[in-house]
Amino acid sequence: MRKRASVRLCATVVSVLVAFPVLAQSQTAGTLGEVVVTATRTQQNLTDVLADITIVDMAQIERSGATGLADVLARLPGVEIQRNGGVGGTTSVYLRGGESRFTAVYIDGIRIDSQSTGGASWEAIPLGQIDRVEVLRGPAAAVYGSDALSGVIQIFTRRGEGGFAPYVGFGLGSDALRKVEAGFSGSQGAFDYSLGLVDEQSDGFNAKPAPTFNPDEDGYDSQSVTMRLGWQFNPAHRLEATYLRNDLNAQYDASLTADNRAEYELETLGLSWSAQWTPAWLSKLSVSTSHNQYKTLPAPSYLTITDLTNFLWHNEFRRDRHVLTADLERKEDHLENAPINRDRAQNGVAVGYGFQGEQNTVQLNLRRDDDSEFGGKSTAGAAYGYALSPHWRVTASAASAHRVPTLFQRFSVYGTPALQPETSDNIELGLRYTQGASSYGAVLYRNKVANLISYVTYVSGVGSCVNGKGCYENTARAIYEGLTLSATQRLADVALSASLDVQDPHDAITGKQLARRSRQHATLAADTRIGAWALGAEAQLSGKRFDNAANTVVLAGYGLINLRASTPLSKDWALVLTADNVTDKDYELSDGYATAGRSFYAGVKWAPK
Repeated sequence: MRKRASVRLCATVVSVLVAFPVLAQSQTAGTLGEVVVTATRTQQNLTDVLADITIVDMAQIERSGATGLADVLARLPGVEIQRNGGVGGTTSVYLRGGESRFTAVYIDGIRIDSQSTGGASWEAIPLGQIDRVEVLRGPAAAVYGSDALSGVIQIFTRRGEGGFAPYVGFGLGSDALRKVEAGFSGSQGAFDYSLGLVDEQSDGFNAKPAPTFNPDEDGYDSQSVTMRLGWQFNPAHRLEATYLRNDLNAQYDASLTADNRAEYELETLGLSWSAQWTPAWLSKLSVSTSHNQYKTLPAPSYLTITDLTNFLWHNEFRRDRHVLTADLERKEDHLENAPINRDRAQNGVAVGYGFQGEQNTVQLNLRRDDDSEFGGKSTAGAAYGYALSPHWRVTASAASAHRVPTLFQRFSVYGTPALQPETSDNIELGLRYTQGASSYGAVLYRNKVANLISYVTYVSGVGSCVNGKGCYENTARAIYEGLTLSATQRLADVALSASLDVQDPHDAITGKQLARRSRQHATLAADTRIGAWALGAEAQLSGKRFDNAANTVVLAGYGLINLRASTPLSKDWALVLTADNVTDKDYELSDGYATAGRSFYAGVKWAPK
């Protein structure tokens, strides 16, 4: 059966390739002249990067009117989301169909993760203070170490520049959404600064509309603050400090009468020193920490706290078209989840080499990590690009990756101390065309994961579960394979963009489709200007999914239409209007959980120029 499914996938890929005469890599969300850092931890022009990467900037985020980061990511190539209810509900992000824990997430270079659930707490990341997001699809463990089996998402907050620039914003939306934001940024001599505050509340909707659960509305209340300070104390040396905190209180349903709530605390703090020792040698020394707390109440009461500390010494050596990188890194994990109170550490050394020629581009990376519990693990990545013409380039890459089990997976009541790290091997091919405002792309990939950790139900005399309920085991293998197509094109005054993902994320043992991931999903968007108005329309399409590993509970496919408009009201004031799910489509991302119906948002912002 799986062989027939693979044949069907190949046939679909071939038919789609025939339908797209001009193809290239999916870098369409950002401006092609932009600089990115996520691919290799070094600054690169977007057009030079061999990895499959997308950029989303602040202007795009503000125009979208989205209230959750996951909603912004869901509109990008290769990304799907799963959510239990509204914006404050438990959220997963699947990059190329990979598990949510397979994506390494950073805020201003600071790693965030949960040693309880595994992966970032997406619902706790505030959207209001984000300046840009870089999404790297594909394994990157040879650069970042454990966890990046499916990719890396870097989130950057605002950096001050220019003169003093204050701003204030207000917004109202459906489900009694209220949003207030304020802040300022700028620079003075050698100093730059940025401070932002956001308060966001919503009454929400009934997220679990079943007769055995509380019929109340499940809203959320979020307050966040970000701060970024920089000191360029001479032309070659810069100190920078960043801080972010978000407190989220979200309602959810766990019983018929209780007002169940989930309280999140997400906090990051980082300090870095960048030094240009010579024209050829740049180094960056950073120390950072992140705090992720999740608590439920009133009953059942649950508390889990993850604290991460990271030390990184990054070096770049440049000569002509060659770049050599060398990193020393240490990550310390701590989990408090009664009765668990444990620590572990990983020490890593990484080297990289890049070459950018007229026709040939090469990127090689090798990393060795030594885990305090699992010992040494090596990962590698190799990528090559060849320019067929000034506008066409073909790329090929291969990479290995790994993720060590969380402390909860090993030492909780459901844990198995003998768990082994999950590992992956990925290969991909890409074709890219860029000319002016036009870009077309295709990426074909296959990522094989071994030692996949799954939760298994207790069966007497079978497996290693001893608690009579169930436990985590290395029971599965998975294959994530597919094709991502993307395009941007301007026709007269209309900017068009589209992406299509044809994928087959499946269990390599049972042949079943992995839960909550579709075989096809796509986005289509058009933007134009009429007078002072910027207008946009967008369609999000997804095929059917299954809510369980057995593929017996079907989540139907869906299509959403979103509209947006913005205009300046005066020299200093701007208006944003959005209408999401305008057809009021009834659909589910998780079985039994409702999603937002037709919803509207109106926001005004004062930012003197």
